Amino acid sequence: MTWLQQLAILAAGVAAGGINTIVGSGTLITFPALLAFGLPPVTANVSNTIGLVPGSVSGVIGYRRELAGQRARLLQLGTASLLGGITGAVLLLTMPPSAFKAIVPVLIIAALILVVVQPRLAAWVKKRREGDDAAGPVHGGPVLLVAVFGTGIYGGYFGAAQGVLLLGLLGVFVHEDIQRLNAVKNVLALIVNAVSAAIFIVIAEVNWQAVGLIAVGSIIGGQLGARLGRRMPPNVLRAVIVVVGTIAVIRLLTA
Repeated sequence: MTWLQQLAILAAGVAAGGINTIVGSGTLITFPALLAFGLPPVTANVSNTIGLVPGSVSGVIGYRRELAGQRARLLQLGTASLLGGITGAVLLLTMPPSAFKAIVPVLIIAALILVVVQPRLAAWVKKRREGDDAAGPVHGGPVLLVAVFGTGIYGGYFGAAQGVLLLGLLGVFVHEDIQRLNAVKNVLALIVNAVSAAIFIVIAEVNWQAVGLIAVGSIIGGQLGARLGRRMPPNVLRAVIVVVGTIAVIRLLTA
């Protein structure tokens, strides 16, 4: 890669790390960047997943205060995420690359729709919780466990907007402050990304230069997202994600 390409991937890592900490869908920034510089789709996805793990750790550290008192919840939901992430990673590596190229554009479009409707989803969750006097299951119950497992499969396979899905599910099923739920979301996404990355490192083809650049950028972005991300105009953030995601879909369909 040229130094300009390296700088672009580093910047994409910063943006993705911040976006993942705030809401999720940072993959829609880094994955298209890797495709644009010639990496094969599966290699780009694998390298992207590994590179974003340090940023996920950074985001979790940034939200550590909101995690206080949530150990039991994290153990239950984290187990579901772990098993789902393993399943998704195995599916990615056992299915042919042609299947990935066919499936991922659909997943990206679904992720973009989620990003666009996220404000309405958040408003609906807030309204539902304001009108719900009962606390409900402390950790969301069996339906949430199954849903988190399914989200883990999605995250292990590709993962764009995994955070949006998790935050929406947690908001519906768990009666808790939204910032504390966002902290849980960051941990669950980290578990999925970390277990997938561990499998990919052992088995898959990895571009370590891309991994290093995204890792450094996502660490910086994770801290920025935890400290400053809430000040970013949400509509601007969503517009950037939609534009970049659309580019990724076009790139995959024309490759």
